Amino acid sequence: MKTIRWGMIGCGDVTEKKSGPGFAKAANSQLVAVMRRNGALAADYARRHGVTRWHDDADAIIGARDIDAVYIATLTDTHREYALRCAAAGKPVYVEKPMGMNHAECLDMIAACRVAGVPLWVGYYRRALPRFLAVRDLVAGGAIGSVRMVLSRQFQRLPGPEAFAAGAVPWRVDPALSGGGFFFEAACHTLDFLDFLFGPINDVRAFAANQAGAYRAEDIVAATYRFASGVYGSGTWCYTADFDDEYNEIIGATGRIRFSTSARTDPRHPRRCHRGIADRRSGARPPAADPDDRRRAQRQRQVRKHRRVRCAHRTGDGRDSRRIPRAVATI
Repeated sequence: MKTIRWGMIGCGDVTEKKSGPGFAKAANSQLVAVMRRNGALAADYARRHGVTRWHDDADAIIGARDIDAVYIATLTDTHREYALRCAAAGKPVYVEKPMGMNHAECLDMIAACRVAGVPLWVGYYRRALPRFLAVRDLVAGGAIGSVRMVLSRQFQRLPGPEAFAAGAVPWRVDPALSGGGFFFEAACHTLDFLDFLFGPINDVRAFAANQAGAYRAEDIVAATYRFASGVYGSGTWCYTADFDDEYNEIIGATGRIRFSTSARTDPRHPRRCHRGIADRRSGARPPAADPDDRRRAQRQRQVRKHRRVRCAHRTGDGRDSRRIPRAVATI
């Protein structure tokens, strides 16, 4: 099989661990050159990651004969520009999410790559990770029966004062750079995976607002939607809450599956709930990886300890009842 020779435009945080090293680790893949407008930072990245060539001009990547495909890892406001330039040069494009600043930009990118006859990929990699494939397999295998609906929730604290020092605004909540706020920049991973499971969203009703006034972008979103498969969904995302929590819950006719889009969990030990009884035979959630995760896990254990689903258990006199564990399965 031919080795794909990659060029990378943008050397920011997203490329340090999540994506950049993967080009060297993947089979039949090689990262040939990187580009950043600040040449010193591009040179530093190339040195630390063992990349033989660096540039401070995107044309040096796009026009290079020894580069087969281009990974665009810049801020969202330049995705369309670089994608169109790559397409015009006949180079396949792999672009970070969000794909563009708005729907119209995405359509432009799709049209340009279609006319040029080159592939266009967006960085929605979660659908290929083991933990998410475990969710897919449980759903496809009928572990919870026919799927009725899916619920998504994310609560996140406002960044600390240091993030806004001297009038600064984090790029993720600057619509001029990211296209929106935290929802626009990150919740797309959840929506992409749900699209992978249940097909595209056909109908949606949604509200978005800025309640806290800490920045211009939306900081709260509530939505209900219907997938092409007939599954219904709803989501609530609040980025100015007093705690951090995020999960999705797939509701089936005979059970439920709960999983996180972003939290670190062990992909080898899926758990499900079947008719209200959590199945732990296949494993349990491993210890949290850092202090914040440990505190969050401890808090969640305390919540589960006190939240019980009271299930009526009729006896001869009709007054007896019993407690069963909360009907939640976790991936």
